[in-house]
Amino acid sequence: MKEYSSLKAIQQELQGGSLTCSQLVEHYLENIDKKADLNAFLETYSDEARQQAQVVDQKIAENRAGKLAGMVIGIKDVLCYQNHSLQCSSKILDGFESQFTATAVQRLLNEDVIIIGRQNCDEFAMGSSNENSAFGVVRNAANPAHVPGGSSGGSAVAVQADMCLVSLGSDTGGSVRQPAAFCGVVGLKPSYGRISRYGLAAYASSFDCIGIFGKNIADVALVLEIMAGADEFDTTVSKKSVPEYSKALSFDRKAKVAYLKETLESEGLHPEVKQATQATLDFLKTEGHTVESVDFPLLDYILPTYYILTTAEASSNLSRYDGVRYGFRSTSAEDLQQMYTQTRTEGFGAEVKRRILLGTYVLSASYYDAYYTQAQKVRRLIKDATDKLFEQYDFIVLPTTPNTAFEVGAHNDNLVEMYLEDLFTVQANVVGVPAISIPNGRATNGLPIGLQVMAATYQEDDLLSFSQYLLES
Repeated sequence: MKEYSSLKAIQQELQGGSLTCSQLVEHYLENIDKKADLNAFLETYSDEARQQAQVVDQKIAENRAGKLAGMVIGIKDVLCYQNHSLQCSSKILDGFESQFTATAVQRLLNEDVIIIGRQNCDEFAMGSSNENSAFGVVRNAANPAHVPGGSSGGSAVAVQADMCLVSLGSDTGGSVRQPAAFCGVVGLKPSYGRISRYGLAAYASSFDCIGIFGKNIADVALVLEIMAGADEFDTTVSKKSVPEYSKALSFDRKAKVAYLKETLESEGLHPEVKQATQATLDFLKTEGHTVESVDFPLLDYILPTYYILTTAEASSNLSRYDGVRYGFRSTSAEDLQQMYTQTRTEGFGAEVKRRILLGTYVLSASYYDAYYTQAQKVRRLIKDATDKLFEQYDFIVLPTTPNTAFEVGAHNDNLVEMYLEDLFTVQANVVGVPAISIPNGRATNGLPIGLQVMAATYQEDDLLSFSQYLLES
């Protein structure tokens, strides 16, 4: 079967009778099996997907199918799906099954989406390369010697390698956009509070967002439209009305675009990534859009602010995994204290333990004011500076990542280099604005390059239509 690049193409054939959902599911299951060496999926729901496909085929025949009939998706292993395993790619949740379904996932199911499986990721969504999973490294389909990015690497590769049409990931500091750039697909992080976090395993609660991977803007826009909106189970979600994103993808005005001078002058920026970004900016100028360089001296403070605050929140959120109520419990403990310490020592991987320890340190009585309180103040400064830019400009354009996908193991001996891969993506999470990564060509090594666009809070409609315009040009 051919590779389908959009839900529209699939639904046309479903309506015409030349394709069935059952055939689609078999196609994706076959691809997952053929490309198992990429390690994108932790588990496939083969029987369930086949059964659901038959149900949707019947609904199509009776002309009562939902908006997403024909869409086969995968979900990152941090999203709850009732009576299905949830492990956050960690040993510490061995044997755990979700007691309920995440609001975002349920809303898609209500529109006849077919979930084909759960996808590998960095443990508890902590990582930039998908090398931190308890279930092994995920590999980039463009070159399996290279990483797919993280933490939602499995979700990105699944779309890249045609194992499903769309994937749901999570984005705390770039965990959707960075792997989208490395894998050459579309990756959207909405505004904080645009999609309910109910049913998303928490890493850093004031940063976490459910994000979407797709092969095109239209599919991503439709999925966002269905998932977004108020939710009685999440008091942090916005009650703003949800626009019909999928019906407003034309961009017919001249935009005011800013680019951060410091990003294109960054020492670690790959020459071909810089060239591709500059080419897009030059194109916008020739098309009559206003494109201006702006100074953002706070750029150097964004990454340390992010890591101080997210590790602090992680140390608190992950304290619930103690071996008492659910998941893994060490068998080598002789008393209660040993049970706690041994369970967490054996159950968590190195990167998660590193972030828990760092977070506990910055929250300790001796250092709370020196680190955590100061980081919160800097976060406010970064937000105010970014919001001020959006008073003058419609969009901020910058590279998604400083480099193309690096080789597996390349940064294992230098964690600072690893953390710097998030340099351009964390701003959107610190501030809470929507951001998207779209394909922007390939480097001479054959690996994809991503372009990132940010817009003002809750301006996803403008962000998606402008991104569509860029991809069509």
